[in-house]
Amino acid sequence: MFLKVQLNWNVVIPAENLDIKGLMLQKAILVRLLDDFSAKKATKDLGYLLAVTTLDKIGEGKVREHSGDVLFPLSFTCLSFKIFRGEVIEGIVHKILKHGVFLRCGPIENLYLSNQKMSDYQYQIADNPCFLNIKTGSRIEKDMTLRCIVIGVKYMEAQKEFQAVVGLEGDYLGPV
Repeated sequence: MFLKVQLNWNVVIPAENLDIKGLMLQKAILVRLLDDFSAKKATKDLGYLLAVTTLDKIGEGKVREHSGDVLFPLSFTCLSFKIFRGEVIEGIVHKILKHGVFLRCGPIENLYLSNQKMSDYQYQIADNPCFLNIKTGSRIEKDMTLRCIVIGVKYMEAQKEFQAVVGLEGDYLGPV
């Protein structure tokens, strides 16, 4: 779910941001790193990039010939969020349809639980639609927490986000 990752990136600092004082240069490098990091959103291998935890090393800058900008190689540690097949997660129900339920878990907006993967539950049409377990009386309603298992994960390159299919087949899975 959460991963601590060591990354090496290059950061370009425009010539007008360069200063003789080292602290202002470090600040400019850090601000540029955080801007680039927040624009990245997610990668297929690492999942959603959440936060830079430490800036480990700032390499020697190399001046670009035509622009005068300086390229600094950086080494830093960050925290990421990625779900894996077979992992048990908890998600919040945000949409209920006749054929299934959509959940959110952390930064992942599209977790789909098909009605075929919750065999004991039946769709109920009411003022607020829900799935009802006839045997136990438990309900799956909007804004409730569900514990489920990840069946499959797909990375959408264009949107830079993940989608997943989840199920309720297993012990201790269902409404929390």
